[in-house]
Amino acid sequence: MTIEREITAPVDQCDARGRLNPAARGWSRQPMLRANLRGRWGRKKQWDYWAVITDELVVSFVYADIDYAGLANVWIMEHATGAQTTAGMLQPFGRGLDLPEQVCTGTAAVHHKAIDLRIEETTASTRLVANAPTGKGALRGAIDIDITVAKPAGHESLNVMIPWSERTFQFTSKQNTRPATGTVRVGEREWPIDAEHDAWGAQDLGRGIWPYKNRWNWASASGHAADDRLLGLQFGGKWTVGTGATENALCIDGRLSKISEELEWTYDWEHPMRPWTVRTPGSDQVNATLTPTFDRYDVTDLKLLKMEVHQCFGTWAGRVVGEDGVPVEFDGIRGFAEEARNKW
Repeated sequence: MTIEREITAPVDQCDARGRLNPAARGWSRQPMLRANLRGRWGRKKQWDYWAVITDELVVSFVYADIDYAGLANVWIMEHATGAQTTAGMLQPFGRGLDLPEQVCTGTAAVHHKAIDLRIEETTASTRLVANAPTGKGALRGAIDIDITVAKPAGHESLNVMIPWSERTFQFTSKQNTRPATGTVRVGEREWPIDAEHDAWGAQDLGRGIWPYKNRWNWASASGHAADDRLLGLQFGGKWTVGTGATENALCIDGRLSKISEELEWTYDWEHPMRPWTVRTPGSDQVNATLTPTFDRYDVTDLKLLKMEVHQCFGTWAGRVVGEDGVPVEFDGIRGFAEEARNKW
């Protein structure tokens, strides 16, 4: 286990040379970073990713600028049938895609013939809006999404800097257990997003300067435990090893419990629909298993540029212990786990 410094005041990500600001090393319970990235063209990677999961649907938003390309995309999957639809655009050199320096503030938007997409941050909520004339997949018709993900007063999230070196580093804000409300329409079909359908939003915000080749694990889940406590799981792996930082935490009734230890992941890349298990080695703080029901496999292979991911959605069960020392048992909490392999 490493000792990670808790940051309690706003901080710049980079110094005047564009290298990692030493004061940005650590983690915080609220997003307070100014992502003043500069230089290193082709190595800067910036994105906002959202997944809204209900008992009927998964809806994801991507808004990303990776220097030589920009991407805006929405994806919808129906649990009962596995039917999907997706719409998006890819813009060379990220032209027209802008992300605010101050994380988790402002608006990220794109207007394109294939999709209009907007992620709008306020002090009270995040609004996710997308419209597309058509999508690709078994769910057919025009796409119309309007979802508000609340920011409950005092709610805590995991915000952490992962420092590979002074020249390569990544800030990530991982948020979960944020209630979602709204509507999703595809063609003539409509799904409500609300508490009755157990709707929660999970965020992955990233701002950093990356090495060319990398692999990561990420897992997230939100829902009520057996004792009705509101539980959020946030687990990561591989990409943080050796940095002295982790992206592991529990969010219990809105309070974050930071886990400064690399977790043990057990799963099969070749058979991703088999269970995924995540544990704390040598302790009982985390023992959680995902039973997948859907594998979202995606690969982009342009030889020098390759991105491949298995993102498996399903339900989590197990036992965790927060910073208060009280065990939390859970079964059937919806979420996902993934492995991504990138050359970018």
